[in-house]
Amino acid sequence: MTVAEATPELDVDRDDRAFLGHPKGLGYLAFTEAWERFSFYGMQALLVLYMVNELLLPGHIENIGGFEQFRTLYGGLDGQALASAIFGTYAASVYLTPILGGWLADRVLGKRRTVLLGAVTMAAGHFLMAFELTFLLALLCLILGSGMFKGNIASQVGALYGPEDNRRADAFQIFYLGINAGVIASPLIVGTLGEVYGWHYGFGAAGVGMLIGLTIYLAGQKYLPKEHFEPQHKGHVEPARMQPGDWPALIALLLLIPVMAISIVPNNQIFNAYLVWGDQQFDLTFMGTKLPTTWLVTLDAIVSVSFLAGVALFYRWYGKHWKEPDELGKIIIGSIFSIGGQLCLFMAAATQGEGEKIGLFWPVIFHIVNSIGFAHMLPVSLALFAKLAPKAINATVIGLYYLAFFAANSMVGWVGGFLETMPTTSFWLMHAGFAAVSGVAFLLFKLFLSKRLMEREPVPLPD
Repeated sequence: MTVAEATPELDVDRDDRAFLGHPKGLGYLAFTEAWERFSFYGMQALLVLYMVNELLLPGHIENIGGFEQFRTLYGGLDGQALASAIFGTYAASVYLTPILGGWLADRVLGKRRTVLLGAVTMAAGHFLMAFELTFLLALLCLILGSGMFKGNIASQVGALYGPEDNRRADAFQIFYLGINAGVIASPLIVGTLGEVYGWHYGFGAAGVGMLIGLTIYLAGQKYLPKEHFEPQHKGHVEPARMQPGDWPALIALLLLIPVMAISIVPNNQIFNAYLVWGDQQFDLTFMGTKLPTTWLVTLDAIVSVSFLAGVALFYRWYGKHWKEPDELGKIIIGSIFSIGGQLCLFMAAATQGEGEKIGLFWPVIFHIVNSIGFAHMLPVSLALFAKLAPKAINATVIGLYYLAFFAANSMVGWVGGFLETMPTTSFWLMHAGFAAVSGVAFLLFKLFLSKRLMEREPVPLPD
């Protein structure tokens, strides 16, 4: 079967260049995703602060429906440790439910109906967050809705292009710009409304953002391939078989998953214990006004996007003069920067005077150093998995890659609970230790990984 034969016939104009040289459908998908990320990250930026500062306090915690039964899952945890654990469970779960969302799209509803159901479910979850009684139901709706939405909308981007259309790669860059725009804007709007005017105003704004995204998606239906209304049907094509040389690569990738999980913990703690610590200890006053703590997420997003582009441009220049490091080499470099970022937070805690707030010098340096590490690690690790994944099970292996995020966010919730019981300096040194341990593991992997394995031909990422 050729690539052309395997590609469904499109009912959209292949030569459409109305949106920045791309089909109109890309514009609708990019803006839909921007608003979805606006709602998702806005809610996530508020979640742990809301639990610590209000929801889990006496007078409020009693109002949560079914909470006494639910909290037994966390033993005797209370206060900030309990909030951290709940956040970790939520953040981890959103990386598992896309498996369910993919199955629904492929076997039952089709991609577009699954995306619509996911958007409605997420919007309901955001609005339910406005009521203490429905907090747990809200989180469940957000987890399930994200699972139905997350992968299925991205796959529609690739379906806008024919098999030989080179605009496909550029399309995903534009699509991810929409994601980053939503991430940057959401704490400024959702976070500010939640912290300054009331938590429920912030969650309501997230729900409105999700409805805007849903409206944009509905408006663009005629510019999307019609076959995504229907579930996929298996043909009688014989599946590709694993080759003998594939097994060492598969084993190596499976061993890398727990190492990746450990390496992700320091970065993802930004949405959990870091925000609680910053809210309590950072001097966020500017011209007599305390800035919302969630703006730290916007700062991180802006710096991260800048260094993602900056690091890519640096290696484009570097490769013209010297040999560019391979994927593992870049990940090891990223681990070093990740250690440095956590040491910046250690310095912020170590230099804090008694009764004083922490100035923003060390936190800003942390975001810069950590973002350089992030740019070397997460995008590059996905490329490494795509390169080593056996062709016969490429999509499955890429799915397994995201298990690292499930495990990492579970650890973020568990480890974040130590913020109240450990000296703050020790807390951030522990995170530097996570980065160091994973960095050593990546180094050992590079030293003992055969050259033949690293020279495997890369497999294109699935749409």
